[in-house]
Amino acid sequence: MTPEQAPSSQGNSPLNPAALSVGDAARVLARVGGSEVTEAMLRADVEAGAPTNADGTINLVHYTAWLVKELAGGTRGND
Repeated sequence: MTPEQAPSSQGNSPLNPAALSVGDAARVLARVGGSEVTEAMLRADVEAGAPTNADGTINLVHYTAWLVKELAGGTRGND
């Protein structure tokens, strides 16, 4: 089962990578990335300017693009 096919924590519907809750996004990223990713980490990124949808969900493509931009600019402290 891929992360996209996994049931959401909010029900049994499949996950939508274009509109994930912060918790679901953290679980998907931790599972596919092999590194610890927590809700607190994502919330900190959102507070630092990571994009969200109007309803507060996270689009993984937009979030990943934001991370790449931040890492390239050296502004996240992980470089």
